[in-house]
Amino acid sequence: MQSTLIGKHVIVRTYSAGVHAGILAARDGKEVVLTNSRRIWSWVPATPESGSLSGIAVDGVGKGSKLGKAVPSIELTEAIEVIETTEASAASINAATWSGK
Repeated sequence: MQSTLIGKHVIVRTYSAGVHAGILAARDGKEVVLTNSRRIWSWVPATPESGSLSGIAVDGVGKGSKLGKAVPSIELTEAIEVIETTEASAASINAATWSGK
């Protein structure tokens, strides 16, 4: 199955490598390649209703979330889910810092 999310900003949850957000460059089964990727180490919901990754994909992350610096490209294996983000969520993720401020 060819992913309809290629070229879009997504959140990827993996089996053992955590949660990442970036542009989906390629997908082959459970293997995905993200560009401009950030690891979401921990997150605080942007709104009380957006506690899950699905909510984060819609509303973004809130103050107190911890995200790593962007890397140009990352290959992830064992992708469990790939969720498209909204423009507002992508902007929130891209603006977040490790310090959570």
